[in-house]
Amino acid sequence: MKKIILNFESKQNNFKELVQEAFNKDILNYLVSNNTYSEFKKIERINLFTKDLDIPVNYFITDNREKLKELLANNKFSEGIIGFYKELKSKDDEKAIIELSKSKQVDFIIVSAKDWKIIPFENLIAEMHKTDTDLIAEVDTVDEAELMLKTLEIGVDGILLTPRSINDIIQLKKLMHVTFQIELLKAKVVNIESIPEAERVCVDTTSLLKVGEGLLVGSTATGFCLIHSETFETQFVASRPFRVNAGDVSAYVLVPDDDPEKKYRTKYLSELKGGDKVLAITEKGEVRIVSIGRVKIETRPMLRFELEASIGDKKIPISCICQNAETIRLVGVDGKAKSVVDIKIGDEVLVHIGPGATHFGTPIKETIIEK
Repeated sequence: MKKIILNFESKQNNFKELVQEAFNKDILNYLVSNNTYSEFKKIERINLFTKDLDIPVNYFITDNREKLKELLANNKFSEGIIGFYKELKSKDDEKAIIELSKSKQVDFIIVSAKDWKIIPFENLIAEMHKTDTDLIAEVDTVDEAELMLKTLEIGVDGILLTPRSINDIIQLKKLMHVTFQIELLKAKVVNIESIPEAERVCVDTTSLLKVGEGLLVGSTATGFCLIHSETFETQFVASRPFRVNAGDVSAYVLVPDDDPEKKYRTKYLSELKGGDKVLAITEKGEVRIVSIGRVKIETRPMLRFELEASIGDKKIPISCICQNAETIRLVGVDGKAKSVVDIKIGDEVLVHIGPGATHFGTPIKETIIEK
């Protein structure tokens, strides 16, 4: 799990509001000073980091190699976790950080890079991911945090940020939920209808989608079918592993919720545009957030599938509309993609049971009938 450390060494005007929001979002790591330690010392479950070595915490940070030697030799700190802070300004600084990480003297290294960022951190990630020393990037903004967490795909082990607003904390917490699990179950196809003409939506993502991965799409918020990405090459059509031929303009698709605790909400396919984000789901229910590069809407013949899923004794009706073409695939219960033109009544595919009633994409407790 990536680590978020919030820098609360000083008290700004909205200090108490920021701290409360951090607690609300279950952030557990804080950098404190003599000036702020009293605000945290009675709080259980949290981890306190400090550069002030007189404060009785478990995580100690120094930026001086001689002081580091003293810390390592001092029994007072033998039970603590020791880290090093380094501002990276040159190639020599990069080499020194890598050398220290391999020395097994420290548990983590916080690195601040004001000028060059991407290339030095790529080098550090490549070297340090093989060691037991955590690489923590000090960042100025949430955008920088996202960049550091995704650099070289592996990303840094954590970030240190001084929050300036409550929104910084909300957005930062969302970054930690870029992958999660969603429940998929089987549903049986009970009816198939042809629609001669409809507006179809293709969603082209900025990510390469894998075999088994697609979008959850449904005609109602009761349930969603897993529509497979166009990752397969055929004799007539080249693969487009960034694309999901998702369905008709009226269909719902799962997108990330602004509140990471809620995981997702819905949007109409017709609402999507370049720059938006959607949830890509594998046949195992693994979820990640991907960005949209563009959306294509064109008139095509379609197929309407009616399905039925079961939870206990309850039968749940689901429907989705897909383009009538060989390259559009649902996902069978065996996890394999199956072309919609080959699906017959009685076949079973993977679906997700949704929240039911929604208001502008947000689930609500309301009596609503969708047919």
